[in-house]
Amino acid sequence: MHPGRTRAASSAAGSVVAVREPTTVRRDARLRPVRPAGWWCDALLLAGLVAITVALANRHLFGVDRAVADWAEAHRPPVAYGVAVVFNYLGQGTPLTLLTAGLGLLLAVRLHSLRPLLPTVVAFALTNVTIGPAKVWTARPAPSASIKEPCLPPEQTLPLFQDDLPFKYAQSYPSGHVANAIVWYGVLALLLAPLLRSYGRSMSPRLVTVVRVVPPVVVMFTTTYLGWHWLTDSVAGLLLGLLLDRILHRMPWNDLPLPGRLRKWAGPFVPHAG
Repeated sequence: MHPGRTRAASSAAGSVVAVREPTTVRRDARLRPVRPAGWWCDALLLAGLVAITVALANRHLFGVDRAVADWAEAHRPPVAYGVAVVFNYLGQGTPLTLLTAGLGLLLAVRLHSLRPLLPTVVAFALTNVTIGPAKVWTARPAPSASIKEPCLPPEQTLPLFQDDLPFKYAQSYPSGHVANAIVWYGVLALLLAPLLRSYGRSMSPRLVTVVRVVPPVVVMFTTTYLGWHWLTDSVAGLLLGLLLDRILHRMPWNDLPLPGRLRKWAGPFVPHAG
């Protein structure tokens, strides 16, 4: 073969290799496994949320809500009230957002990776496009609306879609405290495990369960006991929070694409599945 043709063929082959090379190192982002596995659980959570909303819109379940609220009001001495208020702070969205952001930043510095910041950013966006709009759309007062502003008749505090009320008096459904507690303590557990590993320590599965379960249960009880939400508000917040939590824990945090300038800070922070 002529030397010039050989050099041209080699140059062409080299250009093909140069073009194809980036695709050999590309890794597809796959959803992480959750438990219970499968989308059937997500479908059940969504169906339950829709079912409760439809039932309330048709003025069902009011008797259960009223019975629970009346019982709580009759069994709420000052000491128990104060304790419940303190524990209810476990569901405050803003402090939890700041806490997870701080842990994510600390882990990002320790691992030289921006990925630990992503769960807080995504969780913040996800809760703000779901919980808040749902409250505005359903426009339901809290049980306490009959004993303080706007001092509604007790029967008027139960229905949904009371758009004639000022916004601040009609944002009880679903319970944001309960949904926030599930989402943010899930993110907290997601960040704590790799953070402890970066210090040479481990987080037991039992502790992960405690972090993820105990605060939401406490918040669900206290927010209903204090008369700040109806029981169905708290149940709806529970279903919505679990649905959002499953979405967040499916995210392939290690494999989400980052802009070229940030790829030097793109190391993994959660173990790969399998």
